[in-house]
Amino acid sequence: MATMPRRPMQNVDPNELSKFEKLASRWWDQNSEFRPLHEINPLRLNYIEEQVCLQNKKVIDIGCGGGILSESMWERGASVTGVDAGQGPISVARLHARNDQRPSTTVRAREEW
Repeated sequence: MATMPRRPMQNVDPNELSKFEKLASRWWDQNSEFRPLHEINPLRLNYIEEQVCLQNKKVIDIGCGGGILSESMWERGASVTGVDAGQGPISVARLHARNDQRPSTTVRAREEW
């Protein structure tokens, strides 16, 4: 019985990736499509902190987008690495982290990981 060659697994939806690439410049606009994300961010952060103290922890935020949760975890004392499949959101996260002078926040696109 012949075996089929294995194809690399694809777990990124190109349509979703394209959508977030187009929206990347509005990631930090709290009145944009990302308003719900900004509104639930305190709930997500509180839930995480109920599970573990973030102070002096190393955290990887997979699917970080523009870095909203990543920056919040950094503010609570974590050293954060944000990873996202989209280059646009990563560029926004890098710019925002740089503007806020966040030395222990690293952001990487999928290709860099």
